[in-house]
Amino acid sequence: FTKDLAKVLIYTNSKRVWRSNTRGDYWVLDRASGKLKKLGGKAKPSTLMFAKFSPANSNHVAYVREKNVYVEDLKSGKIRVLTERSSDTVINGTFDWVYEEELGLRDGYRWSPDGKSIAYWQLDEEGVPLMHMLNNVSGYYPKLITFRYPKTGETNAICRVGVVQLKNVKTTWMKVPGDPRNHYLARMEWAKSSEELHLQQLNRLQNTNRVMLANARDGEVKTVYTDRDDAWIEVRFGFTKWIDKGNQFTYVSEREGWRQVYLV
Repeated sequence: FTKDLAKVLIYTNSKRVWRSNTRGDYWVLDRASGKLKKLGGKAKPSTLMFAKFSPANSNHVAYVREKNVYVEDLKSGKIRVLTERSSDTVINGTFDWVYEEELGLRDGYRWSPDGKSIAYWQLDEEGVPLMHMLNNVSGYYPKLITFRYPKTGETNAICRVGVVQLKNVKTTWMKVPGDPRNHYLARMEWAKSSEELHLQQLNRLQNTNRVMLANARDGEVKTVYTDRDDAWIEVRFGFTKWIDKGNQFTYVSEREGWRQVYLV
């Protein structure tokens, strides 16, 4: 639904990506007129992912298509691509196998609260070894399936987070410290305003998680909380909720042996 409940997104003809059916067709239903509008223009069938209305403008819808992030104006019908792919190994707005398998991530972009920008993950799988599998159960003849899959100790994809302004389609990259191949950007959300992002950086051993705040305008990053565990950190439960007008947040951790909520 849009904020005023006037429009509804309808998702159909879904196709599987990794584990879930996250790729398909999207339609916008105008509740007053009953009219339907298909998103994506002349896009191939079942290629759109994670369509979302702008929180500030019910005529703007963003979505991922073929590893790029787009925004569509429902009034004019204009479609703009907001991201770039310098090679076939670059993924914008969604994830590789590792991020879905290890971190439960699929939807890789977030509208800013004011609707003027979009924050998104970008992965580059260049250098990640190829896995070859034989599919001999879904058809009359077997098919070879090839995808990038880093086994233990092998090269991981590079990951970074950027904020793209809708006005000029310019991306500012967050200046996250550390080797991007040996850390995961496990969580990313807007913090207390459209000026600041909350990030969680998990090391490859998955026993140190750093909560960071990033300036969406200049990309400067600071660490505000660090969680460590002698074994590993289950980052799926390490969500945050901002309170006190964005001056404090809650964080779920098992650092003392039991899962508890901490106020930071």
